[in-house]
Amino acid sequence: MAFIAGFISSIAGAGGAIVLPVLLWAGLPPLSALATNKFQSVFGTLSSTINFLRKGYIDLRVLLPAMCYAFVGSVLGTCLVQQISTDYLTLMMPYLLIVLALYMLISPTLADEDLPPKISANIFAPVIGGGIGLYGGFFGPGMGSFFAVSFASLRGFNMRKATAFTKPLVLTVNTTSMIIFLWGGHLVWGLAIAMAASQVVGARLGSNLVIHRGTALIKPVIVLMTLAIAFKLLFESSS
Repeated sequence: MAFIAGFISSIAGAGGAIVLPVLLWAGLPPLSALATNKFQSVFGTLSSTINFLRKGYIDLRVLLPAMCYAFVGSVLGTCLVQQISTDYLTLMMPYLLIVLALYMLISPTLADEDLPPKISANIFAPVIGGGIGLYGGFFGPGMGSFFAVSFASLRGFNMRKATAFTKPLVLTVNTTSMIIFLWGGHLVWGLAIAMAASQVVGARLGSNLVIHRGTALIKPVIVLMTLAIAFKLLFESSS
């Protein structure tokens, strides 16, 4: 599943929507599932980020302000989620997954050409970088999709550029969150390392296949799987 998630995430940016529900279904406590998901996703995102950088799709100087705000948001979100009772987090998880599935279902597709930006980079960095960074630290699945659609709809980036620029932001958020979770002792090491290795391979392959049609094919699978896990968790909580 980590290999598939790494492949999909490098294209559609929603690998966490696959891995996190599977970890929960396997019986991991919510915080351990979040921590393990963060760890393995860091290596997949790093793999695709390096690939995009080598091919000239990412300008880190342009991204630096948004990465700084994403870092701050991730710290706040990760600290916040560890202060919430596990019981509350278990109750919230199905509803967050349903919201994620609905978002994926109705989210617009990315264009193949650049469009005029709707907001400036100075506004985008704190609002989108910090806001989605906060979400990423607190929960995470779909964060890459949120960033990609934001780049496309608000900054006017084409599909390839939006997908590529998303990767350093996701890497910043997940690395920050992973370190904080490590500090809290929530990581399941054996599982996380095995999944990380698979993520690297899947992300490298997927980042070489960032095309519009791939996203369109993957989205229905993510939506159906996320809804299935959400309703399973709702059923278990009511029984």
